[in-house]
Amino acid sequence: MGAPLDPARTLRLVAFHLERAGEPTYRVRAFRRAAATVEGLPQGELGDRIRAGTLTELPGIGKVTAAVITEAASGSEPEYLLRVQERAAEPDGGQLRAALRGDCHTHSDWSDGGSPVREMAEAARELGHDWMVLTDHSPRLTIARGLSIERLRQQLDLVAELNTTLAPFRILTGIEVDILADGTLDQDPDLLASLDLVVASVHSALRMPAGEMTRRMVSAVSDPNVDVLGHCTGRIVTGKRGRPESAFDADTVFQACKENGVALEINSRPERQDPPHRLLRLAAEAGCRFAINSDAHAPGQLAWQSYGCVRAAECGVGPDQVINTWSADRLTHWTTARR
Repeated sequence: MGAPLDPARTLRLVAFHLERAGEPTYRVRAFRRAAATVEGLPQGELGDRIRAGTLTELPGIGKVTAAVITEAASGSEPEYLLRVQERAAEPDGGQLRAALRGDCHTHSDWSDGGSPVREMAEAARELGHDWMVLTDHSPRLTIARGLSIERLRQQLDLVAELNTTLAPFRILTGIEVDILADGTLDQDPDLLASLDLVVASVHSALRMPAGEMTRRMVSAVSDPNVDVLGHCTGRIVTGKRGRPESAFDADTVFQACKENGVALEINSRPERQDPPHRLLRLAAEAGCRFAINSDAHAPGQLAWQSYGCVRAAECGVGPDQVINTWSADRLTHWTTARR
């Protein structure tokens, strides 16, 4: 037996690894709910309940979470945590993963993410990152609770407040802005210009003809407020939500990215794996810059960048081509100079 582990932190660690493993949201929330219950107990009550065997009488504490709490408090690494860690193991991502200093595409509960901004930032910091860009959705993606002008401004105030307490870690301001059917962007241009980084993505009319889609994407990456082109094909490769790639002239789009200094996203979500290898190689040959992003909607998903790093390395992308390897200051200097 070792020194007692913090039961609440251990429960959150289980939740983190469940997210990494892609487990259902209800299961993840059960562990976070149990952690909140433990943290809300008066001093001494947790130990009393462990000794009396009455943990499951508490709201949000079941048989499994009670076992995790008991083992952690006794100084043992819980067996459930060890099993989840084994299931959640990603590839290490090699030299490229070690070079990453941040993540340019993350979501919070302000749009369709499942966790508060602070929780996402703290998880990113624990992964060893120096910064993350908060990129919740824009207004027209109503299914994802996209941010209106007013809500985005409120979020910017929150980020400024959090940065005073999380320093030297930095949350950079951003958005995942929808590319509308005519190639314009779904947010006020002046507000976009004030953000640290803008990811632009297609989320609607994914089946439009190739010529129209090409013009739509070229128009978007030609906008000086756009820094990263997100999940360019829009494909989904796993599960019931499988979706084919959007059709567009990749040579033309990637050349436009290069000419306008826009980075192409390597989306690390296991169900996206976007762009596919053939297009990733084509973009590398075209001389594009890249952003290896998690597109995380929960803290544990931040670790998915390793998947993107493996795919990037397989296609000949090195650290010098990836903007996530930069410091926050270098990144924001680059985006500001492009405005």
